[in-house]
Amino acid sequence: MVVTRVAPSPTGDPHVGTAYQALFDYVWAKKNAGRFIVRIEDTDRARYNAESEARILAALRWLGISHDEGPDIGGPNAPYRQSERLSLYQKYAQELIEKGHAYRAFETPEELDAIRKELQQQGQRGGYDGRARSISKEESNHRAAQGEPHVVRLKAPRTGQTVLHDQLRGPIKFENSGIEDAVLLKSDGFPTYHLAVVVDDHEMGITDAVRGEEWIPSAPLHVLLYQAFGWPEPRWYHMPLLLNPDKSKLSKRKGNTSIEWYRDQGILPEALLNYLGMMGWSMPDGREVFGLQDMIENFSWERMSLGGSVFGWDKLKWLNGKYIREILSLDDLAERLKPFMEKAGYTWQNDTYLKQVAEAMRARFETLQEFVEKSGYFFTDNYPVQEKALAKIREGAAYLPEVRTLLAKLPSLEAEVAEPAFKSFIEQKGLKAGAVMQPLRAALTGVLETPGMFEVLHLLGRERVIARLDRAIQ
Repeated sequence: MVVTRVAPSPTGDPHVGTAYQALFDYVWAKKNAGRFIVRIEDTDRARYNAESEARILAALRWLGISHDEGPDIGGPNAPYRQSERLSLYQKYAQELIEKGHAYRAFETPEELDAIRKELQQQGQRGGYDGRARSISKEESNHRAAQGEPHVVRLKAPRTGQTVLHDQLRGPIKFENSGIEDAVLLKSDGFPTYHLAVVVDDHEMGITDAVRGEEWIPSAPLHVLLYQAFGWPEPRWYHMPLLLNPDKSKLSKRKGNTSIEWYRDQGILPEALLNYLGMMGWSMPDGREVFGLQDMIENFSWERMSLGGSVFGWDKLKWLNGKYIREILSLDDLAERLKPFMEKAGYTWQNDTYLKQVAEAMRARFETLQEFVEKSGYFFTDNYPVQEKALAKIREGAAYLPEVRTLLAKLPSLEAEVAEPAFKSFIEQKGLKAGAVMQPLRAALTGVLETPGMFEVLHLLGRERVIARLDRAIQ
């Protein structure tokens, strides 16, 4: 059985990169009737944020990526927070020391800084020269027993090569002479990522380690740890990165990376998930709109492109608009609009009216928040009037009183009644339609881009139409 995991660090906003990783982990597990685990890597206590874990889990739930095991639902491999698994890492670090694959290092921060500077002056890479390797086992045990602060470091081989067998990239070879004796266990008893990820993946039965390509430089450390423990390695998949439009790694310094930001803009979870699925992967038939189940049924690693994919706002909005126009039912769309409307302080007489406005505006918005921004005049009389609209009102000032009289006398504002009446009025005046309709549009909505004018008249109703015309005329 395939078992995958995503292991986010609770240090900030839920990142789209986490969702991207989780999506492919989830799809690969489900493609093989396997299990998908969420594990929390909370050993970076300096950056740890107590609320972040709950927000990450909520964001994954919102997207529809449901895990089989995790800190919120438990499971056979509990606990799922690294901070609750410290004794496990300490036990395995001790095992490595006893086997001769790791050693204690007692340097102070000041001594480590001096070592780094010395190596730099010698033109050598890295930050540690392995000098604590020479401490005898007896001295090391005695100093540790006396409570002297220390870390545990991997005793990396100095000769030969370590090979990462990547399922997407083939074998990647690393010269052991360039692999540093990385810290595995810090002086506070917390593990580094390198020890924790290997121990947890082994203990939780992870068969397929799917993660970002930024971990390739660290991968030889993990391969060496598997070899030191005598454990079988998982199958390694190092996925391409998400990129900014300038092809740099996606980061919040150059754009929005928070899942919550996209949710609050009115991006649909299905659209965001669909878009992430398009990052480096494609459906066999080339279609761009597909759901989670479609992806699971059609997934294969052979269709993965390793060049990295640009995560762009414009393409995501376009895809979101397709979901709004072509996939969501009107009832579903109206329900999803409600929280955004309520947050803006808008009210409406009933659900039918909201659905009618949504249907009229459907071709004109690509996010739920955009609907709120573009349709306010349907829900309040206190809407802004654009400068261009104000100019149009002035241009039509001579005709607006007559238009008001015409609308007040019509038996109804239904299109089949209003349209012929307007046509007759325009012909009698010898005008072009725009000379009357654009000032009317501006007077009723404050903007120049709206649904059809007769649709607007019908939705606003006679009372609001007359009141707004009176205000514009005044």
